[in-house]
Amino acid sequence: MSSLARLVRQTMTIARRDFVATVFTPTFLLFLFAPLMMVGFGAIGGVGAASMSKSGDDKARIVILSGGEQARAAIAVDRQLRDVFRERERPPQLVVEAPSANPQAQARAIFERRNIDTYAVMYGPLQRPQILHSVNGTRSASYLAELADQVLRAQRAGTTAPLSEATKTVIARPGSTSSGHGQAAFFAVTALFMVSLLLAGQVVGTMAEERSNKVIEILAAAVPLESVFFGKLLGMFGVALLFLGFWGTVAVNVTTLLPTRIATAFIDVGPAVGLPMFGLLFFAYFVMAYMLLGAVFLGLGAQASTQRELQMLSLPITIFQVAMFGFASAAAAQPDSWVATAAEAFPFSSPFAMVARAANAPELLPHLLALAWQALWVAVTITIAARLFRRGVLQSGSPKLRLRKRPVEPAIDKPVS
Repeated sequence: MSSLARLVRQTMTIARRDFVATVFTPTFLLFLFAPLMMVGFGAIGGVGAASMSKSGDDKARIVILSGGEQARAAIAVDRQLRDVFRERERPPQLVVEAPSANPQAQARAIFERRNIDTYAVMYGPLQRPQILHSVNGTRSASYLAELADQVLRAQRAGTTAPLSEATKTVIARPGSTSSGHGQAAFFAVTALFMVSLLLAGQVVGTMAEERSNKVIEILAAAVPLESVFFGKLLGMFGVALLFLGFWGTVAVNVTTLLPTRIATAFIDVGPAVGLPMFGLLFFAYFVMAYMLLGAVFLGLGAQASTQRELQMLSLPITIFQVAMFGFASAAAAQPDSWVATAAEAFPFSSPFAMVARAANAPELLPHLLALAWQALWVAVTITIAARLFRRGVLQSGSPKLRLRKRPVEPAIDKPVS
């Protein structure tokens, strides 16, 4: 018991040392506010993309070459059909022009106009209309064909006014839907991936820094190397918790200021296990994902002795994280498939796949087994990383060669002067 207490005390000493050395520096503020800069750059890019898309939508047109009562009926029916579409999915603005003596040539000439972007042009009798459209105007052409059919139906009925008046009543669902479970699973996997990508990669360079300033030899001589690895992992995990606590508080307070319509847009999205339990499971799987990936990255970074080698490791580390994200995303999309089972069993994708399972299925027993399985692999990964570091870095040669005595050179008798 005393040896276990000493091991825990040594591990926490290493953890406290790394936590203080990381947090109490000016550069930690840059790391803490990095998401704000990411959101700012993303907002700038989003505003630019939205303005470009809006400018393109303002110039988009579909054209009907018609006149008289038929033109007025087409405008009235178009106004009714547009209410069926969401605002961002509505067809381009309808323009009605009087046909010339050669409507086919007139329709082709409309596509050559520089002030508008014409997607489709319809001319001829509505019983057999002719529709010209651009390469990306297939949906617009289909809409004009449906519009012609609806105009003919309205003319046969003798009116373009609606023939029925429906009463619409909003019904609140008692809970989230199955599609909402799938959306929650994908959101959870993405959020866990983004957090682990941002935070777990910070442990790669910690061992390389200790190797460069020769501190690792002192630490390895004072405490077991497994305590050094686990202590450093706990210290950086404390930094991650501070980061999450800060931005979690900001996010909770910002969401209270959002408009009600934004909150109602996600009313069908929810986890199958319930929101409070899902929050606990998400945090537990974040801990396991951080520990598993952090242990792997710590072991890889311990093998690097220079900054160049650390930079070379960044690409395979990123590929590994993205591969785990893709594996878990496939499991979230197919919760009852062999892909989901494989992703839940593989230790390094298990936290991501299991957080998706929490959103898709209400059972809690598999999560207890998964957390125990992942904790076992955290211990295994730390042990392997420490042994590889001890054998490959701290030992310059095999033990037998180091213990062998150096041969004594034979003395050479010098002539007496």
